[in-house]
Amino acid sequence: MTDLSVTYMGLKLKSPLILGSCGLSNSIRKLQEAERAGFGAVVLKSIFEEEISREVTSALKSDSYLEHSQSYDYISQYQEQISFDRLLNTVRIAKESLSIPVIASINCFSTGGWMKYAKAIEEAGADALEVNYFVLPADFDKTAGDYQAGYFKLVEALKRELSIPIGLKTSSYFTDLAHFMQQLSYTGIAALVLFNRFHSPDINLDTLEFSASNNFSRQEELANTLRWVGLLSEKLRCDLSATTGVHDAAGMIKLLLAGADTVQAASVFYQKGIEYGAVMLNDLKAWMDKHEFSAINDFKAKLNYTRIEQPDAYFRIQFMKYMSGIE
Repeated sequence: MTDLSVTYMGLKLKSPLILGSCGLSNSIRKLQEAERAGFGAVVLKSIFEEEISREVTSALKSDSYLEHSQSYDYISQYQEQISFDRLLNTVRIAKESLSIPVIASINCFSTGGWMKYAKAIEEAGADALEVNYFVLPADFDKTAGDYQAGYFKLVEALKRELSIPIGLKTSSYFTDLAHFMQQLSYTGIAALVLFNRFHSPDINLDTLEFSASNNFSRQEELANTLRWVGLLSEKLRCDLSATTGVHDAAGMIKLLLAGADTVQAASVFYQKGIEYGAVMLNDLKAWMDKHEFSAINDFKAKLNYTRIEQPDAYFRIQFMKYMSGIE
């Protein structure tokens, strides 16, 4: 019998497919659909400190509060608690409604916010926490080392406060990505999640305004994740979850072959529905049966860079005809 179960962040998952953090994972009904479809775990929609702050600001628009500092502080704290409790309630209900692991996600901009929200999420019952953290290195007065120090400081602080497993979701925008990811894996975090996607600015030529673009990932984006999963998978002291560009079973299988412990996807389920996860998992089983693999570990990391005949395939970044297969 084909066994799709895996272990991720110390949690037992019935399959390597995880519903990534997105709007869909903010719906209990969608989360239940994901469990029925065979997903191994779900990552809830990120709790953004920025979103909570915006709701607080909106509630305090009345200038009358400015004349009474005590009232202002009280209303501010009260509104923050209401906004945060509403988000925490999703964690609580998800835990009550699902038997698969529930991983919460947060994105904060203040040190106090990270600690306060992370601790409350743990108390709400989340099985693990995915820290969605990236700071665009756009400060001309900061070096790469300055930015990287912030990651280690945050992880160290969260490790002191939490007892649940911590996964760090970050990007590929680092000058020494391999070394940095390895050093992060030495901090005691349970997993690295590679890679997150960002708001992509565009310019509307008719209205002369900035707008968003590329809200959904594309299959072509898989290549960058695949390269780095293949390079990093045997060099880390933590689990590795791969995401971005996963739109079918083929993408999931490739990432597992490169060494990912789990695979997260989101965009494809907006386009094809949560139930498409069952199709992906059935296709995974069929592929495993065809190659006579009875468990995920039978082929996981089978094609990372240490195990293939031409490891240059992972390192080569300039176009070469003999590697491209075209003339």
